[in-house]
Amino acid sequence: MSRSRRALAKSAFALIVCIATTAIAVDRIPMFATVQAQSAVYEPGSGITLPVVIKEVKPQYTKEAMQAKIQGTVWLSCVVGETGHITDVNVSKSLDSEYGLDQAAIDAARQWEFKPGRKDGKDVAVRVTIELTFTLKK
Repeated sequence: MSRSRRALAKSAFALIVCIATTAIAVDRIPMFATVQAQSAVYEPGSGITLPVVIKEVKPQYTKEAMQAKIQGTVWLSCVVGETGHITDVNVSKSLDSEYGLDQAAIDAARQWEFKPGRKDGKDVAVRVTIELTFTLKK
């Protein structure tokens, strides 16, 4: 076999291996993530039971906020998912975005665990408000 034919055969073999590897990878690793339908988020009331806190984590003061002697409350609007974990959290009433207390409240809330809310005997996502208070000891 001539040198050019051997090179052509090697290239064809490499191409076949590449195509086969790609085909296997496509079967095992989806190229496009399937979009799951987002479940409904319910508001408390009208047949919806509230989630129940199982684990509560207190927010930690930042050094800067302590030095500035900031005290008060951060209100968080949260979605407690069907698993009992917070899936979405937003500050609805800010105390301090400059010294990090709003973020400290978010970080603490994300660690909370709940018995999920229920509707018609099934666990559902429920929007709740969490109020976290920062007070300095005297």
